[in-house]
Amino acid sequence: MSHHFLLAFLPLFVAIDPPGILPFFLSLTQGLPAPQKKAIARTAALTAFFLSLLFALAGRTVLDYLGLTIWDFSIAGGILLLVISISDLLKSQEMPETGDLSKPFLTRRSLGVVPLGIPIIAGPATLTTALTLSKSGPLWAVISALFANMVLIYLLLSRGEKVNRIVGNTLSTAIGKIFSLLLAAIAVSLIHKGIMGLLTP
Repeated sequence: MSHHFLLAFLPLFVAIDPPGILPFFLSLTQGLPAPQKKAIARTAALTAFFLSLLFALAGRTVLDYLGLTIWDFSIAGGILLLVISISDLLKSQEMPETGDLSKPFLTRRSLGVVPLGIPIIAGPATLTTALTLSKSGPLWAVISALFANMVLIYLLLSRGEKVNRIVGNTLSTAIGKIFSLLLAAIAVSLIHKGIMGLLTP
């Protein structure tokens, strides 16, 4: 049981990239009171969880309906993840502008839905990984791994100020780059498995 859970948890953790999300969260919620930051963090985690879960469940049906195999999706998903990870590795860390965040509709919980929940947390990397795992492994492991990752995301973001003071912006950015490199390695693995699967009679 723990083996299947870890096989789902680790790729999702790398795809979500919690250290890389933290700087965006701190920038977007700058100047907001602590209780509101926690509410936004909770909304973001819940939004990302339900979207990823829906994508994992419906994605399996869509693949079967279209007549696609896991190897087809593994190659396509691997290429997508590789592009995303390379793009993140090559770009500089850019913080969103916070000047317009004083507007009331942007400082409420809607901020937790967009852009934090979607697409920062539940972005292409997370959705692709969730769908690939749901197609190749037990569904219970994917669901529990998604839930565990979102709990970690909530705990990290709700305590973001404390974590950032301990870690620092530079180290947080560096850790995010390391996770992007690991994501690139996972992408290459997905492409390799897909090719081998198609070539195997």
